[in-house]
Amino acid sequence: MDENEILNEAKAEMDDSIAKLKGSLSTLRAGAVSPNVLDRIKADYYGEPTPIKNLASISVQNGTSLLLKVFDPGALKPIVAAIGTSDLGVNPNVQGNVIRLNFPPLSGERRQELVKTAKSYCDDNKVTIRNVRKDYITKVKKSEEFSEDLEKRIDDGIQALHDAHIKEIDDLFKVKEKELLTL
Repeated sequence: MDENEILNEAKAEMDDSIAKLKGSLSTLRAGAVSPNVLDRIKADYYGEPTPIKNLASISVQNGTSLLLKVFDPGALKPIVAAIGTSDLGVNPNVQGNVIRLNFPPLSGERRQELVKTAKSYCDDNKVTIRNVRKDYITKVKKSEEFSEDLEKRIDDGIQALHDAHIKEIDDLFKVKEKELLTL
């Protein structure tokens, strides 16, 4: 394994972590409701935890409500139960095979809670990035195939990747925080 392979692998793992963070942050509602708020909620569909987007088509009715058209009537009750027990703070309104979710406007307190949640997602992601850095630096140190100079250069490269990804996480948090706190 050479220097470039190690740095590319470390970068790929860190990039994956950032992509997951972006997905998590997109589930936090700021202003208008997005179907993404349902991404992390899974309904118990015939014993399997199944993402709601696989069980219903989701459309935005207006800035504050979503309409779910359930594919299988057997999934209706599990979807309603999953949404009811989630942290979304909405009560599903069922009409036939359609579920309407009306989201109340965000209070200042709820916005602060969402900022804390976003911060927690970002902090967890920073830990992941640090662990990737630690794993690759350990792997290089244990390997006998690198000279001291090359080992130092690889360590510096991994550290630079780490620093860039931590900065990207901080930037993502600042953007999400501003989005959540803007009325």
